[in-house]
Order: sequence, then structure tokens, then C-alpha cells
Amino acid sequence: MRNTKPYVIAEIGVNFYDTAKVMGISPLEAAKLYIDNAAAAGIDCAKFQSYKANTIVSKNSPAYWDTSKEPTKTQYELFLKHDGFGEAEYRELCDYTHSKNMDFTSTPFDYASADYLESMVDFYKISSSDLSNLPFISYIGAKGKPVILSVGAAYLSEVDEAIRALKESGCNDITILHCVLSYPTDPQNANLRIIETLKKVFPDVKVGFSDHVAPDDTMMTLAAAYMLGSDVIEKHFTLDKTLKGNDHYHAGDPEDFKKAIANFRWIDKVLGSGEKTVLECEKVPRREARRSLVLTRDMKCGETISQSDLMPKRPGTGISPVYTDIVVGRKVNRDLEEDTILTWDMV
Repeated sequence: MRNTKPYVIAEIGVNFYDTAKVMGISPLEAAKLYIDNAAAAGIDCAKFQSYKANTIVSKNSPAYWDTSKEPTKTQYELFLKHDGFGEAEYRELCDYTHSKNMDFTSTPFDYASADYLESMVDFYKISSSDLSNLPFISYIGAKGKPVILSVGAAYLSEVDEAIRALKESGCNDITILHCVLSYPTDPQNANLRIIETLKKVFPDVKVGFSDHVAPDDTMMTLAAAYMLGSDVIEKHFTLDKTLKGNDHYHAGDPEDFKKAIANFRWIDKVLGSGEKTVLECEKVPRREARRSLVLTRDMKCGETISQSDLMPKRPGTGISPVYTDIVVGRKVNRDLEEDTILTWDMV
């Protein structure tokens, strides 16, 4: 995996199927087009989803998304629309992603997918929906790869159980992502402070954010998540936010991701190192804006300096006011005019 901070994942998922229909191209061509655009936006990882409808959901499972945006009434019907890819297609997408100098992963939703993806993915990503599927989590953890786990719609005790399952299976490179399992997430439900909570409660794993809030003009949700300490940022990715169906309506497009990444770099720039010192750009202002001891009257050589003879004034090129007690009681060694900035060779 790249060492970028934050590490940015474009959750392409299965959005490319809709793009393929609109553009009149094959799903594989559309998926590669998504990868091209993700690479151009400066994204670290292209992520897909690997499943078959008949292994992920029962045929009678109801929709839990906004049906005004995605009108499909059952999960089975929705998944059936987008489960055409298998090992061969993901292998091709893996190789293509790596040729674009990005990392590749795809979330497995069954054991068969977890197995064939093992030689492809740079890390495993486990969905919030499998957080309580501890046998599956342990199975993936035992494969010896880094694991990123979304923890939406969960209590802390469930997050703890999942992390323990990964550790007990031998996985030591773990990242958990704060996530709200609501599509789209109302900004008032984003609850980004959970990122801080997760970092405090689970200090031995990395923490990030998987975003389902619809993009705003400034991508401020992701900027706030990074400011709160997210090591990883994941967001759904589309080439056209106006497309009907699936995840387009809350996804970010390439321009949104470019804005977000520019925000991260700006945040890095303005946050700085945390070391409190005098910066190079402050040296002249420091000298000119600080104060020195300045005479309030003309003084003759040999006169003794009293407290009333001194006033702290800018610039700070002379004796600092911190030495007032040392200067008071000394004699001037030459004639000096009022408003003279005292230096040590004068007393």
C-alpha cells in the first residue's frame, strides 16, 4: 500500500455498470475508464466489490436505501444487476490498476471471492455489513494481508469483537473506518467525532472514514474527517453524479476527489510540524516588532540611569526590557540623546 496520508480510496463498487449502459460500452471498458479517471485525480486506490447475488442476499430482502434515487425494491434484484464479473475480470482490473500506479482492492462478500482475490488485492476491505460475520472476518484475517474494516451501524462492543477476531487470526495491520450506514447520510448524522472516539478506544489500530455524505462544493466533510485524524479516506466514486441507480447519487466525481485531495494537502501545509520555534519568515518581524529599552531624556556621560529614564519601545535591536533591573543604577558612558535605543556598549 502507498504511504500517502490520508490514503484515499475511490469506492468504484459497481457504478461502472450504469456508465457502461449510458455510454454503450462494455462493463469492463467502463471499469477501466473509472480507473483512468481515479488515477488522473490523484487517488491512491481503486476499489471494487466482488459478489454474486445468490450468495450475498436472500431473494426476499427489502431495500434499505433511498428508493427515490434507486427504485429497485429488493437487495437481490439490485445485486443481480451488478454481479457479472468474476475472477478473470477482476484479474484484468487488478493488472490495469497497477499499471496506473494505483493500489487495487475489491471487497469480497463470500469465501470464494475472498480466495480468488487473495493474489490480487493490496489489502482486504471488509464491509460494515459483515462486521458481525466473525467467521468470515477471521478467514480473511488469516490470509496475512492488511485489512481495512468499516464499522458502520455498530456498537463499540461489536467493533471490539471484530478487531479481536482479526488479531486472533494473525492480522496485525488493521484499519477501522467510521461509517454511517445510510445512503446518503444526512450531514447532521455524519457524527465525525466518532473518529476521535475510535482512536481513543482502539489506539493500536489505524482509524479512517468511509463517507456516504453527498458531496458539497468544498468537500468539507472529508476535510473535517482528516482534521480529526483519519489515516484513510474512502468515498464512493462516479463519473456522473446525475446517473440514476446504485451509488451515484451520494458519490464524488473526479473533480470532487481533486478538491478533497487539494484540501488535504492544504491542511498538511497549514498545520505544519507542531514544533514551536522561530520560523525564518518571523526573524525580521521578531526583531523589528519586539521592544528595547529607550531613553526618555538626554543624558550626559557618567549619569546614573533611573527607572524613569527608560521606556520599552520598538524595535527590538537594543537591550531587552527583561534586563531593566540590570540597567537601572548603571551609568551611561557617553552623551546620549532622548529616544536613544540602548545597547550594552552604552552602559
